[in-house]
Amino acid sequence: GWSPDFIPKLTGDVVDMGIIDRILTIGGADAMHWSKQLAQKEGIFVGITAGATFAGALRICREAPRGATVLCMLPDTGERYLSTPLFADIAVDMTNEELEISRSTPGFRFEPAV
Repeated sequence: GWSPDFIPKLTGDVVDMGIIDRILTIGGADAMHWSKQLAQKEGIFVGITAGATFAGALRICREAPRGATVLCMLPDTGERYLSTPLFADIAVDMTNEELEISRSTPGFRFEPAV
């Protein structure tokens, strides 16, 4: 989860009980980077918490033995971040290439306004 500069008591208690192995610290810039990458490269529209979760999963994958299975659950949506700096540098309108991809999908419904 997202905990700026502190570990919540509940999380600390769970770590103390041995249920969680460790806590990874992911910086805000990395979290935002991976949120954008997931949206732009994979079409997975998530927020900052999911970006941080994905960054942590990548770190775990680099450390894990070859063939290990790693589950990464992306816990939020990017919708609430549309008007924030997270997605400020993404164009509002689709490029011609993006529009062609959109038109090729079975669920395509809307032509752009002219």
